[in-house]
Amino acid sequence: MTPLIPAYLDLIVFDIGGTLVHEGPPTAAVADLVARPIGDAVAELATLAAQVKLAAATDTAVMTETQVRELLEPVGLASLLPVVVTSVDAGAAKPDPASLRLAMERSKVDDVSRVLFVGNTERDAGAAAAVGCHYAMVDGTGENGPGGVVDQWLAERVGVAFRGAAASVVEPDETTREEARARHDQLTKPQGSLGRLEQLGVDLAAMTGDVRPPDPFPACVAVFAGDHGVLEAGVSPWPQEVTTAMVATFANGSAAVNAIAGSAGIDVVVVDVGVALEPVEHPRVWNRRVAAGTADLSRGPAMTRTQALAALDVGVSTATRLVEAGNRCLIGGDMGIGNTTPSAALITALTGGDARVLTGRGTGIDDATLSLKAGIVADAVGRVDGLEPLDVLAEIGGLEVAALAGFLIGGAAGRVPVIVDGVIALAAATVADALCPQARAWWIAGHRSTEPAASAALEHLGLDPVLDLELRLGEGTGAALAYPVVRAAATVLREMATMAEIGIA
Repeated sequence: MTPLIPAYLDLIVFDIGGTLVHEGPPTAAVADLVARPIGDAVAELATLAAQVKLAAATDTAVMTETQVRELLEPVGLASLLPVVVTSVDAGAAKPDPASLRLAMERSKVDDVSRVLFVGNTERDAGAAAAVGCHYAMVDGTGENGPGGVVDQWLAERVGVAFRGAAASVVEPDETTREEARARHDQLTKPQGSLGRLEQLGVDLAAMTGDVRPPDPFPACVAVFAGDHGVLEAGVSPWPQEVTTAMVATFANGSAAVNAIAGSAGIDVVVVDVGVALEPVEHPRVWNRRVAAGTADLSRGPAMTRTQALAALDVGVSTATRLVEAGNRCLIGGDMGIGNTTPSAALITALTGGDARVLTGRGTGIDDATLSLKAGIVADAVGRVDGLEPLDVLAEIGGLEVAALAGFLIGGAAGRVPVIVDGVIALAAATVADALCPQARAWWIAGHRSTEPAASAALEHLGLDPVLDLELRLGEGTGAALAYPVVRAAATVLREMATMAEIGIA
């Protein structure tokens, strides 16, 4: 069974009769009923339960939750379903969605886009439609267990969000851009005296379609976290445990990005797309895990193509959720010990640069480790010559880098500015640009990292960074520092008077 479930779902709700167990005779007394699991339902639910919350919502004329649990207990299903809701408990049978809604409420899941209901009748499908969640129907043969149904549903979902977002990206409004440029020249200041702030304001006007661009507030930093198998090759002195420790630090609000973002009124969320150790349980941490880290890119592919697509989907869905929540500006951050190695490899491969020049010291490695790291990057780049961008990403990338690429495309599809951080985010931007070139017009380079690959990526993308403060931390810190400047650029165009308005011809 696929391990991709957390990337797409928080909860799977099952009907019981005809879905998990064979239907009993309609005239049988409750005391005479015996649960007979369909296929390998028990083993498959046990596998699913290790990845996602499970619940049941079932129709029955007379049975309460307690009686259903007593029926399922002998075959081992009761313990795998922390929440069981019957039509008797809910007071209505499907297609009325009451039982499904109650199952979600008791499971403490409120995002219907991350809920799958598995059933076997049109009534089940109707309940799912009424709630607005996903639905998958068992095949009706009574032979296939729930795991195969979920696997098939996931197989059909992988890449859908990414491809949909990429197809929906449009160019900013060029007419508004010209009008905003003309307005800047009429404001109560010498033309061009605000330097690059003027161009930034003009870009925001084009993005919003408003010559007086609205305040790009509120904003949110999404820190994507993942581990890297290449760490085993010795590219960093820091252990993998640091990634998990930093996820907890972000969650607790005490990392550098929390301090900087907080000073600018920016929210922070953490997206676990591929941390190797146990997930951090915290409201600020979103479990979207595609895999427990990548494989060692020095020995072979870092990811499968399916994993790369799933991580892109995670980034897109994260951006979509944040835009739907009202955010008018997005910032992508990163966390993953060893992630400057795949980032240098991606930027080198996609810009045609020299691995020995573009590989940097990351967290501050010594000369010997730098030489080892550059050699690994050079070898990795040599393997991907001639490959399509998605295959390059899968071969030598990282899960959080892929998710950041999806995030950049998702923000562009949502028609909001996305501020790009340092070398990891820029590696993601080179990937996103190769996959969806029109998205680039929605990105703002927050700063110039001291990592050499960052400057190569900026030049390749044609992005002029807002700040140059000799930063190399990541996390989204440089982009968060640039955010007040971005807001100011919009404010100038929106609130400054023109010469005519103060009576000067």
